[in-house]
Amino acid sequence: MKRTEDGERGRYRDRIMGCWLGKAVGGTLGMPFEGYAGPLDLKYYDPIPAAMIPNDDLDLQVLWACLLDGQECPQVGPEMFMKGWREHIGFPWDEYGVCKRNLAEGILPPRSGAYNNWFQNGMGAAIRSELWACLAPGRPELAAAYAREDACLDHAGDGLYAEVLLAAMQSVAFVESNLDRIIDTGLRAIPEESEVARAIRDTRCWWNQAGDWRKVREQILDKYGHENFTNVTENLAFTLLALLEGGGDFGRSICTATNCGKDTDCTAATVGALLGIMDPDSIEEKWLKPIGRDLVLSPEIVGIQPPPTLDEFTDLIVSLRDRLGGQMPERAEFADAGLERSVPARIGFADVPWFGHGWHFGQSIPLTLPSMKRVVFSGTWGALETVGVKKNAIFLEYTFELREEVRARVIFNTHENCRVFLNGEPAFAREAGRMAPSPHRVPPHQAIDIDLPAGEHTLVAVLRSPEPRKRIEWVVGVSDRDNNDQWIPGIWSAGTSTPLSEKRGDASSRVSVR
Repeated sequence: MKRTEDGERGRYRDRIMGCWLGKAVGGTLGMPFEGYAGPLDLKYYDPIPAAMIPNDDLDLQVLWACLLDGQECPQVGPEMFMKGWREHIGFPWDEYGVCKRNLAEGILPPRSGAYNNWFQNGMGAAIRSELWACLAPGRPELAAAYAREDACLDHAGDGLYAEVLLAAMQSVAFVESNLDRIIDTGLRAIPEESEVARAIRDTRCWWNQAGDWRKVREQILDKYGHENFTNVTENLAFTLLALLEGGGDFGRSICTATNCGKDTDCTAATVGALLGIMDPDSIEEKWLKPIGRDLVLSPEIVGIQPPPTLDEFTDLIVSLRDRLGGQMPERAEFADAGLERSVPARIGFADVPWFGHGWHFGQSIPLTLPSMKRVVFSGTWGALETVGVKKNAIFLEYTFELREEVRARVIFNTHENCRVFLNGEPAFAREAGRMAPSPHRVPPHQAIDIDLPAGEHTLVAVLRSPEPRKRIEWVVGVSDRDNNDQWIPGIWSAGTSTPLSEKRGDASSRVSVR
């Protein structure tokens, strides 16, 4: 990468430029393989791009920088983040969609990242750590403080710790070239007993013992593998593994990150950004030429005028660092931060013959609803200990009310064998499988797309009691297909009309599950 100017300020700018170029290269390399299980054998772009591929990894950092720049006296804090999520971000994905729904329902940070969020340990915060390092170069405690306030909007636990760890690492990388000392700085910023910290320590130990990225990758998956390909623990371990295996070689490192699989655009982008900070000259021209230097954002980022190039974005960051003056962020500590929006439901238990052997989809079955009692779940992410359950089926009944006609996607996602009915009619069914309770990637046979009129609707899920008895979980929700599949907030109620479980005429009707 070509140097810009001499002196400390010039070197600082070069490192920031290296950060964003490395981020853009890594994200563009990894994007076509996002979600692949791996391992892969990539050595260069495939396909070769004509420009950088837009990516939420960079989108959200550009948004935060533009919102800070728009303030007379820039201040990192919850009001800025909430404004961004409410007014400028259209992503419905995973933890992003949960954050937007929680804010719409009055769940404020830091609770917004933890409440009712199956994806709280996703990668969505870890991927936006570089901004805080660039605004606090050589000050890892300050970068970590910024990152914590950013992450708590849509993450908690390890999902939050991951952004804090990376921001501290990237901040000290402005003044430190030894990777082990950089890693240690990040680990000091988070609880040592956290899963992310354990995975980082394990990965470094395994690499020192084996020196084989494919073998260490398998060890990571054996201990920390997760059904959600965006899980932060396994992906941060892959990120570290790529840095260790690459030995400072930019191209080798980002290819190893991608070749590990899973959330490839995020891991490769994070690796590229850190190496770009540590040594901007490590990014060879062969990686830069195909993507150019134009700053390309996703269409879901609205209402801002971003800098047109990565060069001008770099200049904006230099200016923001001066204007922030190293001040600490405002903490997200709202008085009602612990407020929850409980979700009422009804639950019942029965033995049903159609959960036995020989049943198949499309077969007509007798559905007898048992006596149901009212329960309250803490959110749409529900759970139940089945150790004391004596029957072979668990019935869950939810009521939701739509204020207007909606082209809806109705979701009930669980690991368990289940049959789901909507307004008394069979909707979908599945023997068993994985969870990914987000409207854009819910697993097959765990949702139905349907036009629903305004008013009350009832969903009944029948789950087979697992053997052996254990804790089971599920997520229920309704998204608006005409609003980019955003979750519809504030719809769950105890119901005002007679619930299905009390309609005697429906108790023994025969239905067909497809």
